[in-house]
Amino acid sequence: MATVETTVDTDKRFAFGRNWRQFLDVVNDERIAVAEASLRAMLEVETLAGASFLDVGSGSGLFSLAAARLGAVRIHSFDYDADGVACTQELKRRYKRGMDAWTIERGSVLDPAYLASLGRFDVVYSWGVLHHTGAMWRALEGVAPLVEPGGRLFLAIYNDQGWISKAWTRVKRLYISGRPGRMLVTAVFVPYFAGLNLASDLRHLRNPLAHYRNYKQQRGMSVVHDWWDWLGGYPFEVATPGEVVRFYEARRFSLVKLKTCGNSLGCNEFVFRSTSSAFAGEPKRVEKRVQPLR
Repeated sequence: MATVETTVDTDKRFAFGRNWRQFLDVVNDERIAVAEASLRAMLEVETLAGASFLDVGSGSGLFSLAAARLGAVRIHSFDYDADGVACTQELKRRYKRGMDAWTIERGSVLDPAYLASLGRFDVVYSWGVLHHTGAMWRALEGVAPLVEPGGRLFLAIYNDQGWISKAWTRVKRLYISGRPGRMLVTAVFVPYFAGLNLASDLRHLRNPLAHYRNYKQQRGMSVVHDWWDWLGGYPFEVATPGEVVRFYEARRFSLVKLKTCGNSLGCNEFVFRSTSSAFAGEPKRVEKRVQPLR
């Protein structure tokens, strides 16, 4: 097991791994297939055959498993949270028990010595993780050298909504402050989320239950577990799409694909390629719902 070093006060961190342990109860072949499809869509590939894959903050392990099923020949998964490591190990036990080339351990993206020990990978993947480290820009910096020349970096980072993001930071701090705070946040915001979904369904004449049944089509996730992850997800940092793009362009990456959430709550998704690639001249594909880069 790797030595884990971080500057983050673990007493003020949401227990992400515990939430992933509960999520494993609903993981099935359908969710895994959706996760595979989301990787193919954003990376714009049909297969990862012959590729190496690094999962930074593997959480449930779902996307490490998806990479394995897409043909990746070397996979390394790590997470700061010991429960997250255990979840990834459990999914490997269930579906890829004999894959020796899939390694899993505890490690921190804020530990330069640990990162330096990993080598480079064709695909470095970190979805919704680096903004929870307590040092997001340092984490974003740390993953850049892990990408092979010509390789791809697939990230998802919370969207900066200005004062709204600041308000959510206060909510998350209240949630992790202790049992009373957690109960208060849950009592207020779970009905709030459910009410928003119901209002939207009624406005568009949709079956209100369809939202919950179909939510797994979004990366194979679970709506309830995503609620807990959002409400308790602290540390919490945000960035505009433009800030992330400029950060990586300054580090010799080119933007290949961007999927934004507009001006709404959620993550912006980025795929970058190192500029030493023969593909560095590819046109940028941008899927944006509302606004241009800021």
